[in-house]
Amino acid sequence: MTPANGLPHDGPLPTTPELASSASDFRSLMAVIDCETEAALAMTRDRHGRTVHAGAAATARVCRDKAAAEAYTTHLAPHAEALLDAARRALDRLPPARHLAGWRAVLDGLAASAAVIRHVLDHPPDPGSPAERAQHASLWPHLTAWADHGSIASDLADQRDGQPHTDPLTGEEQQRWTERAQVAQRGGELDLIESWYAADGQPITLAYLVEDGHSTLVALRGDPGVPGWQVIGHFPHEYAAGKALPAPVPPGVLRPDVSRFNRPPSVPELSHQDLIRDVVEGHTAGDASNALLGAVQRGYTAGPMVRLQELLETSGQFASALQTAQGRQIGARLSALGRQIEFLTREVEEAAEDLGATVAVLPPHRTPVLRARPRPAVDTTPPTPPRASATARHR
Repeated sequence: MTPANGLPHDGPLPTTPELASSASDFRSLMAVIDCETEAALAMTRDRHGRTVHAGAAATARVCRDKAAAEAYTTHLAPHAEALLDAARRALDRLPPARHLAGWRAVLDGLAASAAVIRHVLDHPPDPGSPAERAQHASLWPHLTAWADHGSIASDLADQRDGQPHTDPLTGEEQQRWTERAQVAQRGGELDLIESWYAADGQPITLAYLVEDGHSTLVALRGDPGVPGWQVIGHFPHEYAAGKALPAPVPPGVLRPDVSRFNRPPSVPELSHQDLIRDVVEGHTAGDASNALLGAVQRGYTAGPMVRLQELLETSGQFASALQTAQGRQIGARLSALGRQIEFLTREVEEAAEDLGATVAVLPPHRTPVLRARPRPAVDTTPPTPPRASATARHR
């Protein structure tokens, strides 16, 4: 196996794009492995998410761990340290910003994981043995650290430069274009299309400035939702803008401890469709009451209405975390909607309890209709359809 600590000494050093590509290839493979594993695990669960085939689930995870180790060995093991070195050099060249300390901590964590992976892979047990399966399982948290956060290292290594960027427009020209864009924004003719953060922590937004039926691609620096933003350039197309403007840096995360590849086990839960079916198939008021109570149940196995409230609250936190004027406004709206769902949940719970207290059943005249109708015997002649009346009108 190629040494995990780098390429052979007599070989050519990889270029920065090659280093970034190795991390990208590993992330792509890990995404495929994750999707295939989730599909295999889904086959081991019942419709409520409970695992009913534990052996098959364990086998799926063993296959996942082995495939992830092989993907790292192929794509990242020869380049991990060189990639981290390139990322650190790029980080040292960036202008001061509040996110640099966090990125440095991420690079240190990736380096620690790479060291653990290298040590383990340098001492392989017998292929197919329980020791090999245990080894691959122990590597999974470190492999997912690279899958989740290796993009920060590759994006840093691929930064064009670390020097402060000069805006394409300066002086009077910048002021004139900013005033035109402000007029268009007040008239609803400034269409925002893309946003990112530059290395100095300033947001950059691309927008189409529409004037007299013609549109021009412009770049804004600052939050377009509050006064103080400026137009820093205008371009014939997005490719030209991407070449001239500061390169995007990795975006942030809502919660720092969340991993796509280490999600907590799914909680068994009833869907709205299941609850509606319980009501339709029920006979007593208690059947309908229980279905409603299932929708508003709280705790570990929370019902759909409670989950909807959680979704609104979490989305509100995300919108507020954008730290833009519009994001804060939308976050407040979502928070208010969450409170309305909470009120509605209490109302549904009370109605469900009242329905159950009626101690009633559906009346017997609501008879079912057979889905399979009786058919005539095989040796009988089917009935002759009635002839049309002689007085029937012909068209």
